[in-house]
Amino acid sequence: MLEPPVHILGIDPGLRRTGWGIVTSEGSRLSYVASGTIVSDEKLTLAERLRQLHAGLDRVIRDFSPAEAAVEETFVNKDAQATLKLGHARGIALLVPALYGLSVAEYAANMVKKTVVGSGHADKRQIQAMIRVLLPKAEANGADAADALAVAITHAHHRKARALAGSFLVQS
Repeated sequence: MLEPPVHILGIDPGLRRTGWGIVTSEGSRLSYVASGTIVSDEKLTLAERLRQLHAGLDRVIRDFSPAEAAVEETFVNKDAQATLKLGHARGIALLVPALYGLSVAEYAANMVKKTVVGSGHADKRQIQAMIRVLLPKAEANGADAADALAVAITHAHHRKARALAGSFLVQS
């Protein structure tokens, strides 16, 4: 018995550019729905930029009504200030879907790369190439939208295992 189609929102958070992508998962079949990038104005304060990201993700969720969301986890780099700003953007990426009652999964960048490309150390060009193969109708304009679609694909592949693990923990 085939499960009903599920719209999955993938989010690649960033303060300058937050990528988003939506796929439909129906059994093992994936199809492209939409993707894009939310850009914040670098001339604004941090709070105003976060508000722009919030408004953009809010609009995406209202326009496409995804059932589940997935967000790429933050990697820590040498620049603590940049990492902190990315963390703020990631907080918005987690918050907005949660405000709509969506379950929000998180995936490490290496897991996303390994799931989509087959290597945890793939670069952005390799991710974009695989997105074109896996979702031929995708209009992933830019690396951020492609990365977000990769996050959504990763969730589509791992969501059943996550649900089983969650139900196992509840029963224990």
